[in-house]
Amino acid sequence: MKPAIPRAEAVEFKDTPLVPRPEDVASDMGTLADRVRALADLTAGREIRVPLGGQFFDVVVTSSRRTNYLMINEMDEIQRSEADEGIPDPCGPVFQSPDHRALFWLVPPGTSRRWQLRRSLFAECYGAPYQLTLPPLDRTGPPGTYWRRPCRADRLVPAGPLQNLIAEFLPDPTPPLGRLKPVLSATP
Repeated sequence: MKPAIPRAEAVEFKDTPLVPRPEDVASDMGTLADRVRALADLTAGREIRVPLGGQFFDVVVTSSRRTNYLMINEMDEIQRSEADEGIPDPCGPVFQSPDHRALFWLVPPGTSRRWQLRRSLFAECYGAPYQLTLPPLDRTGPPGTYWRRPCRADRLVPAGPLQNLIAEFLPDPTPPLGRLKPVLSATP
């Protein structure tokens, strides 16, 4: 004969908030928790601040004058492939800040270490330890910072062709870093 299984006792459940308090997050999980919160903000249609470098991307900053719009159109053609049929703008992610008169081209991580035009008059590349504020994914026009080419999971702007376009078009001078706050700044 098998022994009888004792009955379970009643358990009291406590309501816990969906968003953890900073003090409840383990010290080694802070960066991950920050990134998860940032992703939630981005998908909810809010601006987010992300660190550059690492696994995601660096950024090249150029002015947002008319010649730079031609560079975006050229990059559409450079990045177009057969798989892009039906996609009108296959260029990697580029966003504009009208207030700062700047375009922000998202390029592969590590580009800032190899960027040949590093302290150029026409473009500057930033990686770690800088942070970048991204516009909401669905913002495709003013007011405020907006996407000229959408942020997509399958591509970034290739650095080599972008350097070639900058050398060819010689766009207007890049705004100085100090004028780009709060969109781009060094990590505190």
